This record gives sequence, structure tokens and C-alpha cells, in this order.
Amino acid sequence: MRVIVAPDSFKGSITAAAAAAAIAAGWHSARPGDEVIELPLADGGEGTLDVLAAARQGCRWHTALVSGPVSGQLAASWLELPGNVHVIELAAAAGLTLLSRPRPLLAHCYGVGELIGHALDAGAKRVIAGLGGSACTDGGTGALAALGARFLDADGAELARGGGALARLARVSLAGLRPPPPGGAQCLTDVRAPLLGRDGAAMVFGPQKGAAPSDVAVLEQGLARLASLAGGRPDAPGAGAAGGAGYGLAIWGAQLLPGAAQIAEIAGLPAALSGADLVITGEGRYDATSLTGKVTGTVLDLAGHASVPAAVVAGVLDRRPAGQSAELAALAGSAGAAMADAARWLDAAGRQLALAQRG
Repeated sequence: MRVIVAPDSFKGSITAAAAAAAIAAGWHSARPGDEVIELPLADGGEGTLDVLAAARQGCRWHTALVSGPVSGQLAASWLELPGNVHVIELAAAAGLTLLSRPRPLLAHCYGVGELIGHALDAGAKRVIAGLGGSACTDGGTGALAALGARFLDADGAELARGGGALARLARVSLAGLRPPPPGGAQCLTDVRAPLLGRDGAAMVFGPQKGAAPSDVAVLEQGLARLASLAGGRPDAPGAGAAGGAGYGLAIWGAQLLPGAAQIAEIAGLPAALSGADLVITGEGRYDATSLTGKVTGTVLDLAGHASVPAAVVAGVLDRRPAGQSAELAALAGSAGAAMADAARWLDAAGRQLALAQRG
């Protein structure tokens, strides 16, 4: 058999590359004669750069000192693909994991704009920004400010950074904004949420970043104020990604794209499916949201179009996929045990799926 192993990372447990390697090892232990191709994937959030670096030849890493998500500075890296295409990962400069504790009203993405600026200074012909895993809900104002935009209060003073200050926004000036590179800019979004409302950046994702109900109200008010003054399309799918960074970068001129599908294309999954007998994908929790633009749903969709059977490996299966599946929690005895030694149980899942094959 020719088997493609194309999982996402299992959040908080194991990277996509390590997950793919473990599943492949388990498969080989049961069927050593099969061809198993490891093709780890991402959706624009943490791990995107590593996935692209592994999938493409001739990449080059860059590192720069930028502003952290609340205060101070940090060294953040970005990736240059062949053809002067520079890929930024928002989580590298404004990720929630960079904070010792969440700061929902103060966190910002200024460092992301600084990274984009460094990429432009390095001669980027096209910029791709992976949006996911953010600590902030500032509507992308931090990144835009770093690129030359101004966000002013009623007295004409610059607003403090962070979504908590946006309720005092009185004027937006985009006159000094650096233009996108000649080949344009794209944002790879890990969600298709709008900026505002019950499905938007503050109400859905604010609590995940430590926002109490009162904080969510402040953040929603600020984002609504920003949308009323800055224009753009707050209702666009993906505008609410990364605390509204999708909205802000779209004002800059970036195109909002579903991250999983774009990364699968860059990594070569459609071509790899040609002649495959099975594709195995997976993530930490397989549920109703898995089919709404995430890696697992994207792989299943591409496999369906290519008429390739698919299997899902998940830490927890909240719903049963149409094809074969393996649940790490069931193999390990509990979700906690599975997370504690994900590689072991992913290996076991790969072996289980291999033993289920005929021939």
C-alpha cells in the first residue's frame, strides 16, 4: 500500500511532524513493506513555519528582535520560501504561549507588524501571514500601527496598545501605512469567524485568552468602534481570526484565505494523493468544528475529491468520522494518559489502522 500520513499537531501534546512520524512508525511495525509518506500539516497557527520548512526545499530562516505581546522584546523568526515569498507566523510575536498569564485587554500584535516590516525591508515580493494562537483581541491595530497607521483618541493622542484601549478610539489615519509588497499579501486564517457579534473575535475567542465577561464586553465595544471608523469588511470570513488581526491586515490589503487548504497545497498534498491507497489525518479533538476549515476536514475533503479512502486519528472522538478511525483516549485508557505520552499512543493508533487492512 501507499499511505499518506497528514495530521495537524495535537495541541498541547505533540507537533504535527512528530505525530506523523509516530503514526508512520506504528504502521510500519505492522506492515513493513508498505510505502508511508509523512506530510505534516497546519492551519496557519503555531507550527505553520515548521510544516512549510519541512515541505519545501530552499527555504531560509530570518530572525529579528520585535515587541512582545504586552511588553518587552523577543527574538521572532520567519521563513523565506523560494521566490522571495516571506511567511510570518503571528504566534511567533503575539502568541498566547508567550505570556506567563493572559492579558486580554493589554495584549497586542505590534510585533507582528514589525516582522512584516522586516520582511518588506528584506525584499519580500509576497508576504503570507499565518493567523492563529494569538494572545490579543486588538483588531490588528498593533500590526497596522507598526506599519505606519495611527489610532488616536479624542485629544489626538496615540492610543495605548491592546484591545482594551479601542473603546476610546476617535480617529484612524492610514496615510502613513506602508504598502503591501508587489506580489500582494495573504493571511492564512485558522477560523472563518467575522470580527463582531456572537460568532466574532471577542465573544467566541476572548474567553480562551483569559477575558472575563466584563472584558469581552469592553473588547467587543472597542472592535465595533474600530470597524465604524476604519471601514473595511468586519463581516468577511476570517476577519475575526487572531483577535481581529484578519480584519486589520485586510484593511492593509491582505487577502483572507483558509489556512489549512493553502498549506496543504503548498505542502503538496493534492499531488501526493495521486496513486495513494489511504490517507491518515488527525488532531487532538475530532468534533463538529473539524469539518469547518481545519486540517482534518480539509484532508478529508481533498481525499474525497481524489477518491482516496481516509482514516482519522484523534486524541478524543466527539463524533465518528465516515471512514476508519482510532481514538488515543480509548487506546490509553483516558484522555490524560494519551496526552501524557502522545507519541506512544499515536504509534499504537498507526499499528491498529495497519492491522485493520486486508492484503
